[in-house]
Amino acid sequence: MTTLIDILKAVVYGVVQGITEWLPISSTGHLILLEQILPMNVSEGFWDMFLVVIQFGSILAVVLLYWNKLWPWTPSTPPKKRKQIYSLWIKIIIGVLPAVIIALPFDDYLTEHLYNFLTVAIMLIIYGVLFIIVENLQYVKHPKVKTIGQITYKLAFLIGCFQAIAVIPGTSRSGATIVGALLLGCSRSAAAEFSFFLAIPTMLGASFLRIVKFIIEVGTISFSEISILLVGMIVAFIVSLYAIKFLMSYIRKHNFKVFGYYRIILGVVLLIYYFMF
Repeated sequence: MTTLIDILKAVVYGVVQGITEWLPISSTGHLILLEQILPMNVSEGFWDMFLVVIQFGSILAVVLLYWNKLWPWTPSTPPKKRKQIYSLWIKIIIGVLPAVIIALPFDDYLTEHLYNFLTVAIMLIIYGVLFIIVENLQYVKHPKVKTIGQITYKLAFLIGCFQAIAVIPGTSRSGATIVGALLLGCSRSAAAEFSFFLAIPTMLGASFLRIVKFIIEVGTISFSEISILLVGMIVAFIVSLYAIKFLMSYIRKHNFKVFGYYRIILGVVLLIYYFMF
C-alpha cells in the first residue's frame, strides 16, 4: 500500500530529475546520490526501472515546448518547414545510433558495476573540468554552427558518439552531448537544443527496455509502484518545463562554466565522503 511518505519521496525524486536532466550535471548521478540520503522503500528491480523511466516525464516537457520544431504534420506547416523537420528527425536518429550500439549490449553490466557512488563522483569531476576547458577554448574561436538547422548528418553522428559516453552514470547525457557539440563547433544554443532532441528517442527507448525487462524479471507491477512512478514522472514533467526554459535563457548571456564548477565541487565532496565513511 502506498503511503504518504512514498509519494513525498517520489515528488522529491521528480524535482531532482526535472532539474538535473536538462542542466548538464547528471540526472542519473543525482538520483543515485539521492538514494543514499532518501532511500526508496522499493525492490531493487523496481528501483532500477524507476531510475530510467522517471525520465519519461522530462521527455514530454521537451516535446511540448518544441512541438512546432518537431511535429511536421500540422496543417499550417509550409512544405519547406516540413522538409526541414524531416531532415532534423533523420539527424536525431543518426545521432542516437552510437548510444544504441553501446548501451544495448552492455546495459546489464553497466547497471551492475557502474551505477554506484564512486563512479558518479569521478565522472562529475572529469566532465566538470572538461566544461571549463571547452568554454575557455570557446573564447578564442567563433562557432561555425550557430543554429540547429546547420547541423549536418555527419556532425549529428559525431555528437551522438559523445552522447554514447553518457551511459556511464555521473557523466550527464546532456553534458556529454553539449561538450561534444561545442568542441565540434556548435554554438551553445544549438548544442543545447540538439541535446534536448537527442534525448527523445534515447530516453523513450531506454524507458521501454527497462519496463519490458522489469515485467519479464518480476512479472507484475503493483498499484503502489505504479503510483510512485506516475507521481515521479508528473513532477519531473512540470519541473522540466521550467528547467529547459531557464537553461535556454541562461546560456544566451552566460557560459557553461558554472555547471563545471558545480560538478567539481560536488564530486570532490562525494569523494571525501566516500573515503572517510
